[in-house]
Amino acid sequence: MATNGNNLTPGMGEIIQLNVGGTRFSTSRQTLMWIPDSFFSSLLSGRISTLRDETGAIFIDRDPTAFAPILNFLRTKELDLRGVNISVLRHEAEFYGITPLVRRLLLCEELDRSSCGSVLFHGYLPPPAIPARKSSPASAASGSVSDERPGPSGAEGFTRGVPLPHPSFSGPMVDPRKVLIIAGHHNWIVAAYAHFVICYRIKESSGWQQVFSSPYLDWTIERIALNAKVVGGPHGDKDKMVAAASESSIILWSIQDGGSGNEIGVFSLGVPVDDLFFIGNQLVATSHTGKVGVWNAVTQHWQVGDSYINCTKRIDMQKFPLRMKDNDLLVTELYHDPSNDAITALSVYLTPKTSVSGNWIEIAYGTSSGAVRVIVQHPETVGSGPQLFQTFTVHRSPVTKIMLSEKHLVSVCADNNHVRTWTVTRFRGMISTQPGSTPLASFKILSLEETESHGSYCSGNDIGPFGERDDQQVFIQKVIPITNKLFVRLSSTGKRICEVQSVDGTTISCFMVRECEGSSRMGSRPRRYLFTGHGNGSIQMWDLTTAMDTANKGEERKKDGGPTEEELLQLLDQCDLSTSRCATPNISPAPSVLHHTRFRESCSSLQLQVQEPIPESQATYGAVRPYRESPLLARARRTESFHSYRPEMNKTKTTSIPRHHKG
Repeated sequence: MATNGNNLTPGMGEIIQLNVGGTRFSTSRQTLMWIPDSFFSSLLSGRISTLRDETGAIFIDRDPTAFAPILNFLRTKELDLRGVNISVLRHEAEFYGITPLVRRLLLCEELDRSSCGSVLFHGYLPPPAIPARKSSPASAASGSVSDERPGPSGAEGFTRGVPLPHPSFSGPMVDPRKVLIIAGHHNWIVAAYAHFVICYRIKESSGWQQVFSSPYLDWTIERIALNAKVVGGPHGDKDKMVAAASESSIILWSIQDGGSGNEIGVFSLGVPVDDLFFIGNQLVATSHTGKVGVWNAVTQHWQVGDSYINCTKRIDMQKFPLRMKDNDLLVTELYHDPSNDAITALSVYLTPKTSVSGNWIEIAYGTSSGAVRVIVQHPETVGSGPQLFQTFTVHRSPVTKIMLSEKHLVSVCADNNHVRTWTVTRFRGMISTQPGSTPLASFKILSLEETESHGSYCSGNDIGPFGERDDQQVFIQKVIPITNKLFVRLSSTGKRICEVQSVDGTTISCFMVRECEGSSRMGSRPRRYLFTGHGNGSIQMWDLTTAMDTANKGEERKKDGGPTEEELLQLLDQCDLSTSRCATPNISPAPSVLHHTRFRESCSSLQLQVQEPIPESQATYGAVRPYRESPLLARARRTESFHSYRPEMNKTKTTSIPRHHKG
């Protein structure tokens, strides 16, 4: 169709010369203008200014390969793909405003896409109602003032009247309808929104049901924890406990099976809470400053003290039941790193107890220098402390995650979540040196994060690994913050098990993997589910047991690893990448990214189109932070990066802050 260009002349039957991306096309005015309100009708009517080349042809800076089938459709009203990808063709047809063609292509894309999801889709929990905000300054969350129970730190002990953090408007705004964090325990899950939490319970007969909704909180939730089986509580085993934290304050509720809930109290750690979890019937809050707070469901006592948790060069007892004596916490130093490196990740594995050898305690940890070490303690050598068993120096960045399971040792470092795995040899359940641990795989779990993300982002988007120690564990990969797609990968090899895409096109704001016992019938086994929280407040569930069974049987040909180069480029169409002094790739917002709610593959000008009725907060993309930083260190890092940036520094540098992670 390449021709010589002539000047544009008036009249419906006149020949129009076009130069599309350097390729010449000749057609008639009538062919281009039969669709009203299209790009060409606006162009030829003078509503859009024209740019001409040296021959006088109208220049359009678009892809000529994709334009050829569009022009053929305008001529014949028939579609000839000519080897062009359907999504690319639809993207161009939307630009030109060829509505009949766009409708046909959308129908083609919907052939294999359903709002009911794939075979892995298990269920949908609609957005809950937002609790009414209390008009009184003292909300239900703040509680009434009662007698203070002094703990080891005096004023940092239990207080019902402890002041809750005031709403802060200096940080990023959080959409109150977006799911921030999902946590689970047994057959219960809790979803944290900006100012309230919702608890759900599953029963075989009725499925998932909402059980509890907290009062509206004036502060934004950053951490949550759930205990669905409180042993020794005031109501026996029927008690459930839910905790939420913001900055240094923690609020704790007690929930009964019937759905009634009571506030137990509000506690203060005195320093920012970096982690919140239950160990048995004890609620534990830790901070990077070394503070640890413990609340016991039996004694109803809150204690705050200093510990070796998160400090350098030592391993502590945080994975074991905490002992209390004389109103103080007993924390024992177990081991000192031989290289005096900071310990940045920790995993404890307790071998099955046998009549011959009893329990072995196996501890794997990573350091700030990238070393991975395994130490063991025999039952007969409890008094002498653990002994160094193995050392691997395969990472050049600080180790941020580590997991020691029955069959594998998995470590993750700060270099874009670089993962190294080893097979673990065991004899009678105990780790063995014959033939010893052997290298298995090396891969990356690339995951970009917003620069000004809320404190709940890392907690709600933890990559894992998830799963029981004696079963296959998985990583969950969320490549970019604003996406509707997740990749599920084996933690041992990095192989892709499946990918999930939200059934309603909404962005995935958080996720969590949990096993639930949906049936009490004899012989039934717990099923593993992936829970995804979304920007519109809904929760979607995916059956990972079916996905893993299918992958293990080889019924479908699975793609290797995470996103392919083509898939990664499609995901990165939503943002611009730029260089930075921060760690690894730094993505800054595209100029056109002004609204982003519903993800679409047909985004033009690197833009997320407005389709979802519930908008999300605007976000700027920033450096990859594959491990959780403390709020103070994160704020300092961002401030330093902003004030110290030099335009001439065009190479990415890796900066790492050692952080503790429980295995």
